[in-house]
Amino acid sequence: MQDPRAGRAVTLVMACLGVFVAYLPVTTVSVSLPAIQRALGTSTSQLSWVSDAFVLPMAALILTTGVWGDVHGRKRVFQAGMLFCALGAAVSLTSDSVQWLWVGQAASGLGAASLLPTTLALISHTVPDHRERGRFIGLWAMSLLASLAVGPLIAGVLLEHVAWRWIFLLPVPVSLTVLVVAAFLLPDSRAPHGRRLDWPGQISAAVAVTSVVYGVIEGGANGFGEPAVVAALVLGAVGAAVFVAVERRSAGPMIDLALFRSPAFTATALVAMISFLGLIGFFFVLSLYFGMVQHLTTIQAASRMVMVTGASLLAGLPVGRLMHRVSARVLITTGLVVTAGALLSLTNLDVHTSFGSIAWRLVLLGLGLGAVLTPMTASAVSSVPHHLTGMAAAGNNAFRQVGAALGPAVLGALLTTRALDALPGRLTDAGVPTQTGDLVLTTARDQGLGAVAGLHLDAATGPVLTALSGSFLDGLRLCLVVSASLAALAALSCALLLRPTATPASASASVPVLRVASGPGSEGNGPEGNGTAGNGSAGNGSGRAPVTTVR
Repeated sequence: MQDPRAGRAVTLVMACLGVFVAYLPVTTVSVSLPAIQRALGTSTSQLSWVSDAFVLPMAALILTTGVWGDVHGRKRVFQAGMLFCALGAAVSLTSDSVQWLWVGQAASGLGAASLLPTTLALISHTVPDHRERGRFIGLWAMSLLASLAVGPLIAGVLLEHVAWRWIFLLPVPVSLTVLVVAAFLLPDSRAPHGRRLDWPGQISAAVAVTSVVYGVIEGGANGFGEPAVVAALVLGAVGAAVFVAVERRSAGPMIDLALFRSPAFTATALVAMISFLGLIGFFFVLSLYFGMVQHLTTIQAASRMVMVTGASLLAGLPVGRLMHRVSARVLITTGLVVTAGALLSLTNLDVHTSFGSIAWRLVLLGLGLGAVLTPMTASAVSSVPHHLTGMAAAGNNAFRQVGAALGPAVLGALLTTRALDALPGRLTDAGVPTQTGDLVLTTARDQGLGAVAGLHLDAATGPVLTALSGSFLDGLRLCLVVSASLAALAALSCALLLRPTATPASASASVPVLRVASGPGSEGNGPEGNGTAGNGSAGNGSGRAPVTTVR
């Protein structure tokens, strides 16, 4: 019989490696976007799809893969996720067009969608005690941040010496190695409550997410009045309404809407979506700023972007230890306020902003984000009965990935729209002749802002590039203000909703609460906690730990 502690150690290592591989493409691709744009001649909207082709499958399928793991075994889904990560990286590595790059990114996104809920569910099954589980989830979150931190450095070093596609090499051997090791060492688990796949919910969720992201990206590129864009946004709204209706009536929903009776779960879902919308969208526009405005090399851009993820990683270590002494409400709200302040401090960036001037602001941003991630994830999982932790983990990850998918789409659309609006005035101020200005505007609208830099305009080249940088900065400042506003909104939501209170186990059944056992052995009658929810059966009359209620 396997030693339980050895099983927990193996599960933790496999889970951390899984989430590391899952998130590695996020920042390696983000910092490489200028190089990809130059090599493949993509427009801004096509470049947005390089990021969104990865995160869309994560957002659309993460709930389904969580249910699939509950039904068919989380080990199988974990292995399938590693296989898709390897396959997607291999396709991206050999791609010679932006369309094949989208295909590879989509396959990697499907692998990540399989890994994120599965790794958390494996941890929750292996470590039922919520305090010890919190430490494991903290290490899981640190692995996610570590992936975001090393991604820019890996890309920066590689792009100094080889072509952009080689940034996809590392996930291939790592994924295949983890896949083989997991086959022999990783313990398996399933949900004991007979969950089943909810195809109507899955289809409606995928339609809603994909339609909204498509509408936002294409609306930013071609205008939100275009019939195809309007149709996509309407279809997204209809898909979302159908999803809610289906889940309310489903006998086996992908996400039980009763979870949202817990303000703690609702707050963490909102924080997850808003935080990752701002974070991934910020990485997208920041990489373009370093490439198009400051004309930095990839390694120079990476050394700046790693300030954010590196600081997040460092902040997560003490935050993990503080989680049992300081409430999640205080930690998350403080982190979001710091994040909003850091984003606002970046609004005065210009062409000549120095490394030192930007570094402290990026570090501050990273510290704020680092204070959010671990308590956000742990609160989402701890705010529901133990047997629903897999669903809660998948739901929190789904909201996170919806935000990540919308980030490049929303901020990319804002950046493009504002920059194109400002460009005519900037060209006039720079003294660019009218005929040349018309050519620049046509190129920017048809092929994207990056295509302007490739025009051969002789004596007008300098003034045109100055005007292009100025219009880009106008768009960047709008993106930063919007991101800061979203962070402030998330902080307010957290302060109002995330308010845990302790009540006796005999609390009135009329109060709509979710009960979470606060000590080991407090579940009802099964390894996943059968009987935890409902009539206070967890720990009733047995001298077990008291019940904590999250209102």
